[in-house]
Amino acid sequence: MLCFPNAKINLGLNIISKRPDGFHNIETVFCPANLTDILEFVIDPDMCPGTCTFNASGIWIDGSGDDNLVVRAYKLLSVDFVLPAIRVHLHKMIPPGAGLGGGSSDAAFMLKGLNREFSLGIGDDRLREYASELGSDCAFFLINKPVFGYEKGSRFRELSRFPAGLQLVLVNPGIHISTASAYAGIKPRIPSRSLELLIQQPVSKWKGTVTNDFEAFITSRHPVIGKIRDRLYQLGAVYASMSGSGSSVFGLFRKLPLTIEDQFPGYFTYTGRL
Repeated sequence: MLCFPNAKINLGLNIISKRPDGFHNIETVFCPANLTDILEFVIDPDMCPGTCTFNASGIWIDGSGDDNLVVRAYKLLSVDFVLPAIRVHLHKMIPPGAGLGGGSSDAAFMLKGLNREFSLGIGDDRLREYASELGSDCAFFLINKPVFGYEKGSRFRELSRFPAGLQLVLVNPGIHISTASAYAGIKPRIPSRSLELLIQQPVSKWKGTVTNDFEAFITSRHPVIGKIRDRLYQLGAVYASMSGSGSSVFGLFRKLPLTIEDQFPGYFTYTGRL
C-alpha cells in the first residue's frame, strides 16, 4: 500500500480550559494542506503475524522506530485483529514538531490503510476512536476537510462557509517546539467570541480576531516566528499566523508572491492551494 499523508494548519486556536484527564479543551479550525509525506507498507511473509518493522528517510525523525506513531497505529489495531507482518517505509517531507500534524497524519493514514488493505471492516466511528487514542488531532485526518474542532480537538463540526481560491505559503525556521512546553506557557481562557463564528467573517477581517493562543508565548521565546509572520503580511498575505503550537508560520494569499524561497533563505518553505 502506498499513500500520501498530508499536513494541516490551524486557523485560530483557543485554549479554553484544563480537563480532569490532563488534556485541554480547545477550539480551532483544522484545514488540510497538500504538503505530504510518503508512506508505504508491504506484507512480509517471512515474519510472524503481528510484527511491524519500520524504516524512514527524508527529514530526520527523533526517537526509535517503535515510538513512531505509524508503528503505534499498527500495534493498536493488532490488539483487536490478527494482522499480517509488514515492513513500513516512511519518507518524511512534513517537518516534525512544527505544528503541521505530520505524525498524526501518518498514523491516521496507517489506520485507514490497514483497515482497507486487510478488510478489517472497521466503521468510521470506531476508526475515529482508534485515532483519538493515538493523538488529539489524529482523527481530523480521517475527515481531511476544513472543520471546526473542539473539546480535545478530536470532535468536529462542519463549517457552513469556508473561503475558496486562496493560496497557501508555509515557512518553517527549523525550530522544534514540543506541545507540552507550549501548553506550559498558556493560561486557559474562554474567548469573548467563539472561533466558530469569527471564521465566518471575510478573510480580510481575520487579522487581530482569529488568533492563536500559543503565538504570543512562542514568539516571545523565538522572535523569528513573529518576523516571518510580519514578512508574510508585507508580501501581501491577507492573513498570517503560526500553526498549532509552532514553529511553522503560514500566510494566505489571493495571489502568490514571487520567489518565496528567496524571501526566507535557509528555511523550509512550501506553496500551494489551500
